[in-house]
Amino acid sequence: MNSERRRRFDEDGYLVLPGFKPAHEVAALRHRTHELLAALDPHAGGGVFSTREPGRSADDWFLDSDCSVRCFFEEEAFDAQGRLTRPLPQAINKIGHALHDLDPVFDAFSHGPALTALAAELGLAQTQVWQSMLICKQPGIGGAVRWHQDATYFFTDPISVTTFWFALEDADVDNGCLWVEPGGHRGPLRERFVREGRQTRLLTLDDTPWPDTGRSTPLPCAAGTLVVFHGLLPHWSAANRSGRSRFAYTLHVTDARSVYDGRNWIQRGAMLPVRGLDGAVAPSGIAVAVDRTGAG
Repeated sequence: MNSERRRRFDEDGYLVLPGFKPAHEVAALRHRTHELLAALDPHAGGGVFSTREPGRSADDWFLDSDCSVRCFFEEEAFDAQGRLTRPLPQAINKIGHALHDLDPVFDAFSHGPALTALAAELGLAQTQVWQSMLICKQPGIGGAVRWHQDATYFFTDPISVTTFWFALEDADVDNGCLWVEPGGHRGPLRERFVREGRQTRLLTLDDTPWPDTGRSTPLPCAAGTLVVFHGLLPHWSAANRSGRSRFAYTLHVTDARSVYDGRNWIQRGAMLPVRGLDGAVAPSGIAVAVDRTGAG
């Protein structure tokens, strides 16, 4: 166990690990991504992904992506008449949310001893991988992602969600790299995204302001880098106005020793059971409605 690395994670709320994934694995995932984008059916449906207006994502296409692989458009890929302004593969914001379970290439990338060992080092003893996303940040139109905390979407008691964010292409301040608030994971959970049947709501829990630029740090990194961060860490990314895409792949992982909330938008059953980072079916983690906030 790397005690210095654990100390930095506990202090800052994140780690930046260059070269965590070898170049051939990163290239294989990029190749598979382009295959998926090239195979898109323009008549298969889709949704526009927006973090500025979370309610816009609360439709059947979004909700049913919990146990499938679906594409979501960039907001700026359409003109005023609702027509695409670029080829379909260049209009996609993200692909999610069960790539790690349903696509063999993404499955291989998402599981293995190195990830399992890192998770254990950070305190995740019984991992559960609930969601995966391929985020494209398309050139010129890649949308901004507002300040948020990932525990908003994957609430457990106690909070255990940890994000594994892999750079598949070089990321910098010009094409929309991550920004974080170092140490911000010691603050409160500000919001909860809850599912009620076929509807979702974003609940305000705490009115602590989001960080300003003086308290945020950009995390430029090369392809192959893993950024791993605590579920309470505030983070965001700017719009991509450059001529370069910024492909990244993320996993959201909890610990089965904590209680996974029954109002989280993703729930898994016997048809597609949640698995750990080692690829094995994870302990179930009783999914019940836990509300310690008094909000909503």
